[in-house]
This record gives sequence, structure tokens and C-alpha cells, in this order.
Amino acid sequence: MNNPMSVVWLVLMIVFAVAEAATLGLTSIWFAFGSLAAMAASLLGANWVVQLVVFLAVSAVLLYFTRPLAQKYFGGAKTRTNADRVVGMHGLVIQRIDNEQASGQVRVGSQVWTARSADGSVIGEGETVVVRSISGVKLMVEKQAAPAVGE
Repeated sequence: MNNPMSVVWLVLMIVFAVAEAATLGLTSIWFAFGSLAAMAASLLGANWVVQLVVFLAVSAVLLYFTRPLAQKYFGGAKTRTNADRVVGMHGLVIQRIDNEQASGQVRVGSQVWTARSADGSVIGEGETVVVRSISGVKLMVEKQAAPAVGE
């Protein structure tokens, strides 16, 4: 290898491959292949601008087209919990919910959860709320609308 850019691309390929092996997160393997393609361009006599374009193009194309498949088959399995079963359920505010004060608790069924208002409003103790989502270990809730007259 008399071409110094070939050595640069080889070193980069090794660095990206080692980084991938160390993280196992499917984060840098695409760039290792891009480096390999750029090294091939270098060995074929392309100038450094062409090599850089080849590196970026191959890395981007591989990232765009193969990452979703790789994530599907090799990305770690997500551990599902039963926590999402409370979404849509009603709860009773047992501690005033105030996002600015980072306070609030809701009882849903027999469980007490830390809660935050989904729209940022303050919700008083004793109010009935509806669970809209879960963010980390906090329920995102909205005050239940009062039923219409005659319901």
C-alpha cells in the first residue's frame, strides 16, 4: 500500500469495527463499510474528495437501508411490562398535581403513582383524572371532564 490515504481508510475501518465490537449497538458498522469502500476508491486512484464522497455515500446508503432491518433482527428485545395497562384508566388525585412544583400522586386501582399533568394545568386533590400515557415511572394525566347534564 503505497497510497497514504489507503492507510488512513484502513485505520478508520479498524477503529469503526472495534467501536462496533465494543458497543454491540449497531452504531458504527456502517462507517466501517464506508471506510472500506473509500479505501477501494483510494487504491483505484481516486482523489481525496472522491474518496470522502464514496465514504459518506456508502455509509449513508447502508445506514438508511439496512439499519431498520438490523435493529429488527439484532437490536435487543424490549422487555414489556404491565404498566401500560393503566393508560385510559381513571384515577383519584391523592396529592395535588403541579408540574412546576414537581409534585402529584394519583391512585389508580390499588396502586399509587407519581403523576404529572399532561397539559401542564394544576389538578387539585380529590379530582378524578384519566391516564393518558406513562413517561418513565410517572403517569401523564388529564382532569376528567365533567359529565354533561342528563348523562
